Amino acid sequence: MPGAFPCGHSPSSSEETHMYDHRKLGRELGLFDTDPLIGSGLPYWLPDGAIVRHSLEEYIRAVERRAGYRHVYSPVLGKRELYEISGHWSHYSDDMYPAMDLGGEQVVLRPSLCPHHAVIYRSRSHSYRELPLRLAELGGMYRSELSGVLGGLTRVRCIQLNDAHIFCTLEQVADEAAAALDLIAAAYRAMGITASRYRLSLPGPGGKYIAAPEKWQRSIKLLTEVLDRSGLPYESADGEAAFYGPKIDIQVVDHAGREATLSTVQIDFHQPEQFDLHYIGADGAKHRPVMVHRSIIGSVERAVAQLIEVHGGAFPAWLAPVQVVVLPISETEEAAAARLAENCSDAGLRVAVIGAEAGSLGARIRENRSVPYQFVLGPAETANGAVAVRLRDGRRLPAQPAPEAVDRVRALVETHDTRLWAD
Repeated sequence: MPGAFPCGHSPSSSEETHMYDHRKLGRELGLFDTDPLIGSGLPYWLPDGAIVRHSLEEYIRAVERRAGYRHVYSPVLGKRELYEISGHWSHYSDDMYPAMDLGGEQVVLRPSLCPHHAVIYRSRSHSYRELPLRLAELGGMYRSELSGVLGGLTRVRCIQLNDAHIFCTLEQVADEAAAALDLIAAAYRAMGITASRYRLSLPGPGGKYIAAPEKWQRSIKLLTEVLDRSGLPYESADGEAAFYGPKIDIQVVDHAGREATLSTVQIDFHQPEQFDLHYIGADGAKHRPVMVHRSIIGSVERAVAQLIEVHGGAFPAWLAPVQVVVLPISETEEAAAARLAENCSDAGLRVAVIGAEAGSLGARIRENRSVPYQFVLGPAETANGAVAVRLRDGRRLPAQPAPEAVDRVRALVETHDTRLWAD
């Protein structure tokens, strides 16, 4: 049945603060699963889960294109030397998979995309007129997580990260970091989720971090200015920075009150120097760019986990695996139902027809109550080219012309509106 809740349950307004365990509900909804033969921390996506994931990916790519990002693809493997240069091998190797011998070389499953993007930037010469250059990728990366911390989609060993790296001048850094925060806020509104807090993640004691006090001070000062300018409340946390620089972490909480980082904005003076990146300035001389790392929706896995926990399977319409279910009252209306479903599909909507053979109308309505829109067709609607619309929240709208109903739903979906209906 399309997108049904366990036991036919749908969240009511009085339950909107309730959180769901995505590990249990995600499997019950047929979104993802795991298998011992594939391995721990390596979930696979079922068809409905793949739809949610594709919708998120399409959304964020479109958002990035409009914001001036250029998308790239890079390999999930790299030579060990790549990560020695970036600093990952000396500062992050405990979280990396062992190097593999391949054709006389050692290669590593990448733990991060930033070294690849630094190499992509370095492959061409750049002028100050091209900056900021924003390179984005929805790419795989791999973390050697211990089995004891793995769970559902929040802690996995293979991550699809919505990553980007902005190469810019020092004068552009603050504006680029602030713009990334704006994109994060817009994405959270579209997904219907809320940050639990903003964290300025700073270095702590020990050898985990690069020894470059001046770079740390400059980065921390810039990120603090960005946060202060944004007006967002935030807390500082020692020991939570990346090994190469501080970051702004946008935190979310799960059903058990556990906190995790979903989105980040980071400022990096280290890797541009390590990879000898430069651009030609207005003076004709070489200058070092600054690298801004940012992830708007974080990893797809963790984003979907948060969506399940917050919405309980009742996703915003643009993310719902099935957006419209057409319910003919009897066999007499099934031809009209098929035509209406085709019109929905032509409008880009995900639609299913549940005919009378599946049970009474009341039973079909209950079984599909998690679908955002139910289009009911009886003799009167069919005769008048109309449809009776039921919304997931229980509202029943007056019969209206079928093309008008389709257009309204399409508009809400295309604009990633979290409202079910706009008057």
